[in-house]
Amino acid sequence: MDNSCLFCRIVAGEIPATVVHRTETTVAFRDIDPKAPTHVLVIPVDHHADVTALAADPSAAADVLAAAAAVAEAEGLAADGFRVIFNTGRNAGQEVFHVHAHVVGGAPLGPMLAGK
Repeated sequence: MDNSCLFCRIVAGEIPATVVHRTETTVAFRDIDPKAPTHVLVIPVDHHADVTALAADPSAAADVLAAAAAVAEAEGLAADGFRVIFNTGRNAGQEVFHVHAHVVGGAPLGPMLAGK
């Protein structure tokens, strides 16, 4: 655990979050600034800074994707569609450097990128 990492502190129970799914290796909780009717973050319990670091641990990467799919199903998103988004690095909009998947849906999401 990285004591300076917001998401590590959520995993440890030091910071409250609305947890919607938990496994031994993942935690999923509602985003505090949702961008869609359903916006859940899925994180690995172990600290990995970004997707590149997560990819070095294929088992953890698979667990995050499985948890994202389980969240989408539980939230009723599977029938109409949803997105799983990983932002990696500052230019991509990553704000917390503990890898996290955004599971978003519940309404038409529009184009992939807002503009060029």
